[in-house]
Amino acid sequence: MTPIKISAALCVAALAVPLPSHALNILLTNDDGLTSNLRALQSALLAAGHDVLISVPCQNQSGKGAAVSFLTPVTPLPKACRGNAAPAGAPGIGRVSGLTDAYYVDGTPVMATMYGLDVLAPQRWAKAPDLVLSGPNEGQNLGDVVISSGTVSNAQFALARGLQAIALSADTNTTDNDTLSAEVAQLTVRLLTRLQSQKPKSGLLPEGVALNVNIPKFTAGASGALDWKVSRFGNFNSFDVRFVTDLGADPVAAAYGLGNVHFPGVTIVPHTTADATARTDARSEALLSLLGHVTITPMQGGYELPKLTGEIFGLRLKQLFEKPRDKRD
Repeated sequence: MTPIKISAALCVAALAVPLPSHALNILLTNDDGLTSNLRALQSALLAAGHDVLISVPCQNQSGKGAAVSFLTPVTPLPKACRGNAAPAGAPGIGRVSGLTDAYYVDGTPVMATMYGLDVLAPQRWAKAPDLVLSGPNEGQNLGDVVISSGTVSNAQFALARGLQAIALSADTNTTDNDTLSAEVAQLTVRLLTRLQSQKPKSGLLPEGVALNVNIPKFTAGASGALDWKVSRFGNFNSFDVRFVTDLGADPVAAAYGLGNVHFPGVTIVPHTTADATARTDARSEALLSLLGHVTITPMQGGYELPKLTGEIFGLRLKQLFEKPRDKRD
């Protein structure tokens, strides 16, 4: 896949002045289930004139990445969905209580996205959505941790289907905070409006490109002053993920109420800007986020190499493994 060169100046300029947009058919999904961020974004998108379908996991599925439960029946709910989206005993797939055009799936984030693409979108629009918007996540997805992100995996799955996709994440302080969630929603609408002002004939984004957008921590009323920066995944992460033999002895786990849980498990080690070293890429999204910027990272699909790199290394591999049979070792 040929990498798409996107001018940082062009992207920043496109985010500078609000412009009118036209209506989009949007599939809204996430990996957190029914959240204040989801409610606020649906409301803001509808107010902006877009047509929105929601398909989200029944439970919080953060960290599930691109997991899918193949050939596993989706049976009635063993417990209520997050946010009382549906009660225990309800079907494994159904309407979210209290929201219009919103559905839950008792499965992984990608399964919820698949349900939206394979069932809901054809029923509603008789075609695929114009855009798959995944999020806003309750917590940023920055650096190489995105490989385990259900939020980003939803966008990657849509990209693999040839669809336009944006993964959107905010800070954990937006959890159950209607005020902050509403501001995140308005930032998202602004992002879409400005992308539409520059959109090519193929859609909001170049073919084969999705976006990973992260909104930093902000206080109520301060979102309008945030700067937007075009970034890259880079070599600096906002936190490390570590496996420990005793969660109860881990200070981060203890801060989350696991001080008396003396079992093995995975913990996180948050970073600060002071952790950045001389080798840190100045455009790394994690560093820019820590500095208080909204980061916009273009990404290509999956594990495809840039075309030139793939062709050069492919020739080398052919020499190693595709020699004439009588000349092989």
